[in-house]
Amino acid sequence: MTLRVGIVSAAWGAFAHLPAWRAIDGIEVTAICTSREETARAAAARHGIERPFWDALAMCRDPDIDIVDLGTRPAIRLPMVIEALRHGKHIYNSCPHAPDWAGAKAIDAAWDRSASHTAVDAFSRYLPAHQQMKQMIDAGFLGRMLGGSCHFNMSLFNRPDKNFPYNWFAEEGSGVSSLRNFGSHLLYVLCEFLGPVKELVADDQLMLPEWEFADGDRMRAHNNDFANLIVRFASGVTLSFQTSWNMPAQEGWTIDLFGTDGRLRARAPSFPTLADCTLYAGAADSRDVAGLVPVPLDFAEDPRIAMEPVSNPAPAFPMALTMQSLVDTIEGRGPARPDFALALEVERVLEAARLSSAERRWVEVASVV
Repeated sequence: MTLRVGIVSAAWGAFAHLPAWRAIDGIEVTAICTSREETARAAAARHGIERPFWDALAMCRDPDIDIVDLGTRPAIRLPMVIEALRHGKHIYNSCPHAPDWAGAKAIDAAWDRSASHTAVDAFSRYLPAHQQMKQMIDAGFLGRMLGGSCHFNMSLFNRPDKNFPYNWFAEEGSGVSSLRNFGSHLLYVLCEFLGPVKELVADDQLMLPEWEFADGDRMRAHNNDFANLIVRFASGVTLSFQTSWNMPAQEGWTIDLFGTDGRLRARAPSFPTLADCTLYAGAADSRDVAGLVPVPLDFAEDPRIAMEPVSNPAPAFPMALTMQSLVDTIEGRGPARPDFALALEVERVLEAARLSSAERRWVEVASVV
């Protein structure tokens, strides 16, 4: 059976999602959608896609599309997700999953009424560094877990570029922040490693309210850009957690965990990919950072994916694995990972962080309803 896919977005969707879908057996990308007829027709012609759309809701209703890949702004995307669920479409949804907690609950209610299968574009769990880290944790390398830290800090808007396609991150009501965007990606991996979050305390702020471009023009920023959290998991592990998109000389991505018997650190200089996400391990008797040594990683091909693991664009292979998990669950072979159930729990943690920052207190995640 061939599953027909429609993609919303001719930018990142065409650049990264399209080659990922085309690497999966039994998938045909038959439609692409942009906001205007001329750009939709041009994108369809350029990429050899049969059907251009310039109304995303119409794509979500179309009886000749089985899966919709929704890749636009969270606030704009919300009605698309609801409409697609209403019409029985399977969904590959971008991250962050929703613009806010109310939107996340609306998606969950619509999903509960549907027979749709779903996945979220949070593919970092499929990177070899993170898969190996998970295996080592499960095998007891860390011993009794004691704690750790994580951060995802980028240099996106400290010296903004007018041509950067994500300058809309400044816009009020768009449903983004450094915590919602970067923090979501961290949480999908951390929940895989450590299980659900029990409670947290957060400080989430807008530290750079005005962006200045090289030509002297300025843009008002409305969305929080710097968050610090202490996150306690139900397993008992407590982590410090930081996100920012205004850090000069960015640190990128780090998940650092330690226990009675050792330490593990996954590291990438930017958004983590197969090409640059590394894993280091240190034994309990290591006295300084020199004791952290590289862990060999398995970059084996997956016979289901017609693409080299380290490929161009770099996110395409782990993205294809996430998409393959959606295809597997549609065809009855296993669960999609991550799916909308985990997405709701990630959104619940983000709402707990919002409440904590606003009310200056610890928040039990289970109290967010």
